[in-house]
Amino acid sequence: MNTNEILAHLIAFPTVSADPNKVLIDWVANLLTEHGIASVIILDESGKKANLYATIGPTDRPGVMLSGHTDVVPVAGQNWTKPPFELTMQDGRFYGRGTCDMKGFCAAAISAAIAARKRDLVTPLHLALSYDEEIGCMGVRSLIDMLKTAPIRPAMCIVGEPTGMAVASGHKGKVALKAICRGQEGHSALAPLAMNALHLAADFVGAVRARQADIVAHGNKDGDYDVAYSTLHVGKISGGTALNIVPNYAEVDFEIRNLAEDSPAEIIAALQQDADRIVSTADHTSASIEITESWSYPGLSTPQDADVMGFVKSLTGANNSIKVAFGTEGGLFNAQLGIPTVICGPGSMMQGHKPDEFVSLDQLAACDAMLKTLLTRLEKGL
Repeated sequence: MNTNEILAHLIAFPTVSADPNKVLIDWVANLLTEHGIASVIILDESGKKANLYATIGPTDRPGVMLSGHTDVVPVAGQNWTKPPFELTMQDGRFYGRGTCDMKGFCAAAISAAIAARKRDLVTPLHLALSYDEEIGCMGVRSLIDMLKTAPIRPAMCIVGEPTGMAVASGHKGKVALKAICRGQEGHSALAPLAMNALHLAADFVGAVRARQADIVAHGNKDGDYDVAYSTLHVGKISGGTALNIVPNYAEVDFEIRNLAEDSPAEIIAALQQDADRIVSTADHTSASIEITESWSYPGLSTPQDADVMGFVKSLTGANNSIKVAFGTEGGLFNAQLGIPTVICGPGSMMQGHKPDEFVSLDQLAACDAMLKTLLTRLEKGL
């Protein structure tokens, strides 16, 4: 079964992050078993979601890990002109949810694992498939916990998120946060006597914007990114029940996407100081703003002289490298396991999360060629 055929099967599984992915994982595990490859399946607490990990080749030494996530973002509310969970080929493109982000790479990696079984590998190939990446790199954490106690860890990792087959050395970290604003309810006719939690929230949003402006003017810069500085973004404000009631509660959902040189903890501490100042000037005993963290993942910043950079460049023929705006599981592999990691996969994230998502056949072919070269290298050893 080649990459294109495997991709057709993967796309047919509607593995939106909110839904189970175990049926897909079981299908992959059975396919690998048919080719003599054993898999470790790591279930979540519900038993409906799972990671998969497999090693092809010798098991007494570290190898190269190919990592991909099997979940996709929702299609609800999007104007698709092609069936999202059915692979459609047209004009040199494969259409379907996840073709680009990132079942295209997963299909190529599974195909490479099957091909590797027929090779006499000196260095092993590791295959890692995860779940719930799209909601904060959640699922992969149990796979990482397993590898922490494993006698052998991968020597390096390729995360196959879409980069147009360019070799990416880094991405920003992310922290998802919530500012909980509390006040005191009252009748809107007597609003000045109450404490409007939405007003606190609005003032806090102003503080976030001021911190962003300060970072733009005075903070660290990395020109390898499209946005060269750490960013603060407010995505949602909620609160209030009726127009004639002063709201006593409001929430502000916001995020930090930080450069490797910037500490998100320091930014959060500064924002809490801003929140405390807003509360003190509110002059009301009920007023409070508390910042809480929902989840986070670290950034990735692989040095240009790292062995993994030269190795993967030699597989693709690239001379240069890039950095990507979106986050990946690569930062966790590097930060928690010390595995040198790069990002390199088919397609462009410009197509990700959109209706009529696609990956070109040329990009998939280029990925297959890279992985075929990888297998040849693994026959000789790193």
